[in-house]
Amino acid sequence: MYQPKFSITNNLLTYITRIEAAKALIDQAALVPAWEAKFRDDALTRTVHFGTKIEGNDLTHEQTQQVVRLDGMLSSNEVVQKTGLLARERDIQEVINYRNVIRWIDQQDARQSSRLFSIETLKHLHTLTMQQLIEDRYVGRFRDKQVIVRSASDGQIVFRPPVSVEVPYLLEDFIAWLSGPASQTVHPIFRAAITHYQLVFIHPFIEGNGRTARGMATLVLYTSEYDFKRFFSLEQYFDADVDRYYQALLSVQQSQGHDLTYWLEYFCYGLAIEIEKIKNQVLKLSKDLKLKQQLGEQVALSERQIILLELLHNQGEITSQDAQAALPNVSVDTILRDIKDLIAKRVIEKQGVTKGVRYRLRD
Repeated sequence: MYQPKFSITNNLLTYITRIEAAKALIDQAALVPAWEAKFRDDALTRTVHFGTKIEGNDLTHEQTQQVVRLDGMLSSNEVVQKTGLLARERDIQEVINYRNVIRWIDQQDARQSSRLFSIETLKHLHTLTMQQLIEDRYVGRFRDKQVIVRSASDGQIVFRPPVSVEVPYLLEDFIAWLSGPASQTVHPIFRAAITHYQLVFIHPFIEGNGRTARGMATLVLYTSEYDFKRFFSLEQYFDADVDRYYQALLSVQQSQGHDLTYWLEYFCYGLAIEIEKIKNQVLKLSKDLKLKQQLGEQVALSERQIILLELLHNQGEITSQDAQAALPNVSVDTILRDIKDLIAKRVIEKQGVTKGVRYRLRD
């Protein structure tokens, strides 16, 4: 049976400790529903944008956000009709598909993880990833020929995966480990990183292996109660330095006996950076437990009020003119009502009179 080889280094212990500390704070944070929705929407957009960009997709973050926010299983033509996007049909379809992958993962029951870790799930993720992008005979089906992997940044050959006849056997071996008791002794974050690497290495499909591997790794994290409230996106870290991402993957093959240690360090460091970034946002934007303790309850905020609070956190205090500049398409009367509501909820306070009026967060 497949057995991953790696060493527990001081770096890995440090990264896991940082992740666990941030996870505890995020899990216990007194975030109001509007904040949680905002964080999840932002993480979904970043995941889809950078998860496809790393494969050569040209849609901007803003364009990706337009597509991600649409409801339903839309085609690229329907998206163009609804948004007016001027982009390659393939780029739009890639974003639609990867959005559907992440949404499908979100819907899975963590209690069914042993059943979810299967060949069928892997094929389903590939089907969601590649529908309408490649020939139907290759969608959700293992490759029947040799392929090579090229870097999206410079087109150079990155590595040559195992021959196609080995794919079913390699996958059966790996899935048996992942869904069995042996993998349960491995930390969930390590398990996700191993899944990511092993599926990229086996490269079971003609195309779409990177996105499918990252999707399966995300499924491992989510079903192991390491979803971090769906606030995070590792794809942005991978995309920030694509060459380093490929080098970290290649380090396993270049090591003695397929040692995963450096890849695990790379993966865990990226997750630590991303989760700590989210932790800092939670502390900064939600006023965390302190606000809940002061008010005795959670406070529901509108999207406009969230924007005003972000501005207050960045500037310390604001005027009504600052608020109007931050919300240019909102009437002055509506902005003043939002501000009065925040004052009534004891989230902010008013200082000064007439033209000297300023607003700041309550201590």
